[in-house]
Amino acid sequence: MSYHKVTIAGISTAELTVLTEAEKTELLREYQKTHSKAVRDKLIKGNLRLVLSIVQRFAGRGEDVDDLFQIGVVGLMKAIDNFDLSKEVRFSTYCVPMISGELRRHLRDYNHIKVSRSLRDLAYKAIQAKEALTNRLQREPTMEEIAAEVGEKRSEIVIALESISDPISLYEPVYSDAGDTLYVMDQISDKDSAENWIAQFSMRDAMKALSDREKNILHLRFLCGKTQMEVAEEIGISQAQVSRLEKGAIAKIKEAAS
Repeated sequence: MSYHKVTIAGISTAELTVLTEAEKTELLREYQKTHSKAVRDKLIKGNLRLVLSIVQRFAGRGEDVDDLFQIGVVGLMKAIDNFDLSKEVRFSTYCVPMISGELRRHLRDYNHIKVSRSLRDLAYKAIQAKEALTNRLQREPTMEEIAAEVGEKRSEIVIALESISDPISLYEPVYSDAGDTLYVMDQISDKDSAENWIAQFSMRDAMKALSDREKNILHLRFLCGKTQMEVAEEIGISQAQVSRLEKGAIAKIKEAAS
């Protein structure tokens, strides 16, 4: 696997050690047994590339990159201290919301947009509930689960969280595949355009090639916004099977639509 060299916060990713998932698991197992500072440091250094990649998403907002990097490392350390090896989830997958949460919390505290105190307090409760659920469930919770944890309506939680979120640039990358990057602005189009109509007809024909299970997985993943773990629990198969079926379905759609 090749990595692009990135320099941020004075650190070059090309010079960082990258641990495999097996190595991370072994170090985590050793750390939870011994609580060795040396082992913890190895885990931190072996995951700094992940921290840097997440920090990049939050850069360009007037914040000092070194500060963002340090805050991201705090999120990484929390992930190391709270990760549950008994759960079937990759450590890297668990890290992302923990690191992002720390960065969002920092940016939230310096938000220049005025938000009512009650709405901000509700957002803080929702974020705390999300972190608690993430630790407990070893996955990112749904909005319904967060709302139930806080004891508020889902719509109220969504409004509160949106009120403290930062505006997204139209040039924010949302997907990248083989060098072709999809930006937010690419998802905003005129629904009445001829190009859009052609795309809809092509997609409709492509969907006919899918099995009912594949259609259901795509519906739950991309229309309902569920994670692969949530989909797996709902339809009664493993997360690995969901991943395989999802990739296969997308490949069929690409082939049929081409």
